[in-house]
Amino acid sequence: MQKLLNIGVDVAKDAVVVGCDEQGSAVRSIPNQRTALTAWLASLPGPSRIGMEATGCYHELLADLAYQRGHTVFVLNPKDTRHYAQAVGLRAKTDRVDALLIARLIAHEHARLHPYLPATPEQRQLGRLLRRRAQLVKLKGALKQSMKGVIGLARDTSALVARMDALIAKLEQRMDGLIASMPGTQEDRRRLETIDGVGAVVSIALIEPLTRLPFRSADAFVAFTGLDPRPRDSGHKIGKRRLSKRGPAELRRLLFNAAMAAARTCVWKPIYEHYRARGLPTTAALVVIARKIARIAWSIHRYHTSFDPQRLKAP
Repeated sequence: MQKLLNIGVDVAKDAVVVGCDEQGSAVRSIPNQRTALTAWLASLPGPSRIGMEATGCYHELLADLAYQRGHTVFVLNPKDTRHYAQAVGLRAKTDRVDALLIARLIAHEHARLHPYLPATPEQRQLGRLLRRRAQLVKLKGALKQSMKGVIGLARDTSALVARMDALIAKLEQRMDGLIASMPGTQEDRRRLETIDGVGAVVSIALIEPLTRLPFRSADAFVAFTGLDPRPRDSGHKIGKRRLSKRGPAELRRLLFNAAMAAARTCVWKPIYEHYRARGLPTTAALVVIARKIARIAWSIHRYHTSFDPQRLKAP
C-alpha cells in the first residue's frame, strides 16, 4: 500500500507554493490556474493529504480540484498555523517555510482536522453575500460613529447611510433569491424563523453553515459559532470562562442580536431573567440565550421540526 504524501500549500492570488513533508525542503511554485494545478495534481503518485490556509477565495480552485481527484483536503485557519509555527519554534515566515509548515502540521495532526467539503455554487455565493453584507453593516456603523457631532454634515451623512441601507437591502434580495433556488431550503428557513428572535437575515446566516457542513451534534454547531465557553483551569485555580470566538464573527453577532430580540419576548424573557437573577451580567445572559438559539436551530434543521416554546424551560 502506497504511503500517503502530506503536502502543504501556501496560496496566493497568482501562484501557489507546494512542499511535501516526506520530501524534506523540496518546494515548487505553480501558477494558480486550472490547467497548471490540474497537471500538478495528476503528477502526484496517488491520493495525498493536501493542506492550505483559507485565503478568501484564492484557495477554492485548488481545494475543489484536489477534492475531485480523490485527495483529502484540509483548509486551515491561518491563526492555527501561526500558533503552530510559534509552538515548533519557527522564526522565519516565507512562502517556502509556510508550505513546509502546513505539510508538517497535517502530517502530525490530520486525524484531528476536519476534511474539506466543497460547497455548492449557491452555498458559496450565499456565503459571499453574507460576508459582503457584514462588511457594509460594519462600514455603516463606523461612518455614523465617526461623523457624529460633525456640524453641517448631518444631511450628507444621512444620505450616504440611506444609500448604504439600499445596497444592503439589494444584497438581502439576492440572498432571498438564492435561498428560493436551493431545494428544500425555503422550508428550512421558514422553520428556523419560528424561533422567537430569529428573523430573515439571521435565518439565512444559520442556513448557510447548516446546509454546507455536516455537524454531528448541537455542541459541534455551537463550537462552530464560537459561542462555546473556553475553560482556563490549572491546578486549584478555576479560571474565568470566556468564549472561544473561533467561528465566523458575523454569525456570532447576528445570534447575539437574535438573543437581544428574543429576551424581550414572553417566551424567552423568563429565561433571561432567570440568568440575570443568578448574577450573570446582561451580556453573559444574552450569550446563554444565543447559544440556546444555535442549539435549537441545529435541531430544527436536523429533524425538520418547528420551534416548540413548551419545551423551552428555565433551568
